Amino acid sequence: MPLAIDKEIRTPVKLPGPRFTIIEKLLSILTFFLLIKSNILFTSKPLFLILELIFLTKNLLLILIPIESFLPVKLIIKKSFITTLFIIIFFHTSNSYSQKNIIEDYGLISIMYHRFEENKYPSTNIKLNDFISHLNLIKQLNYKFIGHEEFNQTINQDNKQRKVLLTIDDGFLSFYKNAWPILKKEKIPFIIFINTETIGANGYMNWNQIREISKFNFVHIGNHSHSHGYLVDKSDKEILEDIKISKRIFKDKLNHETKFFAYPYGEYKNSYKKIIEDLGFLYAFGQHSGVIDKTKDKFELPRFPINEKYGKQERFNNILKSIAFPYKTILPEEKYLDDNSNPPDVRIIFEEDANYKNITCYSNEQNKWRKSELNFDKKNELKIILGGKFTTERGRINCSLREETGDWRWLGIQFVIKNL
Repeated sequence: MPLAIDKEIRTPVKLPGPRFTIIEKLLSILTFFLLIKSNILFTSKPLFLILELIFLTKNLLLILIPIESFLPVKLIIKKSFITTLFIIIFFHTSNSYSQKNIIEDYGLISIMYHRFEENKYPSTNIKLNDFISHLNLIKQLNYKFIGHEEFNQTINQDNKQRKVLLTIDDGFLSFYKNAWPILKKEKIPFIIFINTETIGANGYMNWNQIREISKFNFVHIGNHSHSHGYLVDKSDKEILEDIKISKRIFKDKLNHETKFFAYPYGEYKNSYKKIIEDLGFLYAFGQHSGVIDKTKDKFELPRFPINEKYGKQERFNNILKSIAFPYKTILPEEKYLDDNSNPPDVRIIFEEDANYKNITCYSNEQNKWRKSELNFDKKNELKIILGGKFTTERGRINCSLREETGDWRWLGIQFVIKNL
């Protein structure tokens, strides 16, 4: 008898809990599968809701065991559980595909290079191994390289696919010797911006080399002025004459007329932009970072500058995570500042339904990068409060916002400071 009692005491008791049918289990698995496939599970909070629901279900079954003799408690709770799961699916399918969780427009990432494997110029050079790594990473991520022919359509539509435009400035000989064979072999499209005065000079491509690469349909030769001087400090007459010279040389040497222009040093002012537009160009690029989309001024297009310091793999990975940061207006419209307008009253006006409260901005006033004080005067109007004047040639502001998808909305603003 003691042995029998001992055995009875040691017999494990099966605790009550939710006993789901095979169909109910399959429905639960299907729910998780649908959430994963639709990217809802990792971009919102339904996983936590489901886990909490399972926990509560089990506890309710335990608590209500005493009354299940006269009420179908477990049946009611289990069916409520399944119903709730599908309500979660329906709710998030209907509402989570918003600007928060689904990227409507990735925009176009434009990347700027200068020299290739000219290691004594680190501020404008990229090491060839790093350049090859950049190209490989873009391909591995299945981003699409685009060229000049697709450019207009790309920047005037919502882009569901991630796209990259390669640009090269100045026409250095190191591009022709080191980067061109790679781009030629893989037929990767790009725009190369040349300033006509230095063609054939020491360290630069000559006209025969430029004509050679221009024969390939994935290559476009863009205009980078004649002198590559600090044109922004020149009079409108001087700017106009410089660009006219470059256009004449393009026609004479290449029988070519381009609609693409890149400002030397990325510097511009309103009158300069107007000259470029009046001369028949459709697009003009600066050197401020950011992603191109249909809200951007076509004569203030951003690019990510790449050099030895900013061409490392980690930073390049971050660049490729950048997406469009749409806006309505950036004030002041004039980016050329004198003593009276420096520091500028910077405001970014977004669409009415934008939700950018978590935006972060950094600026380099007084030659020191710092986190900017921000204030939303209105729900859609952001004021960036600067702590002093810009004291270097170029004043910069970079704003970013992390999305739940892991992408970064990125917006750069560049000012040029007069007489510096």
